[in-house]
Amino acid sequence: MMRSHGREEGGGAAINLTPLIDMVFILLIFFAVNSTFVKITGVDVEQPVAKTSTLQPASVVLIAVTETGDIWVDKKKVDPRRLRGVVERMLLESPDASVVVLSDEASRTGLVVDVIDQARLAGASRVALAAAAPAEQTTSEP
Repeated sequence: MMRSHGREEGGGAAINLTPLIDMVFILLIFFAVNSTFVKITGVDVEQPVAKTSTLQPASVVLIAVTETGDIWVDKKKVDPRRLRGVVERMLLESPDASVVVLSDEASRTGLVVDVIDQARLAGASRVALAAAAPAEQTTSEP
């Protein structure tokens, strides 16, 4: 009896991809759990510059006050009368979070003070007013 040294029809070796797919999903879950996401308020504000500005911890509740008097939290426009309840709910999710108010340079001071007051009434122990860091000024010597 003679053997054929050619390949048989349909009998090729198959690669089992199940362990590879499992590893990819495990890595995806690992990176999703360990990554930090940037929170945005949903509106751009022109922040004033302060020389003494410092970075805040990662767990923050961001509240934006625009120059037109709109208040934005978590990409949603919020009525000033509902702000306290919204902040209370967010602080329930992460109790150690600090509240940072991003106010536009041209926004009304009275409204910004009201927003800070509502955040404190909601139970926030740390409330900060955000400011942009000054751009490094380079001076050339003559």
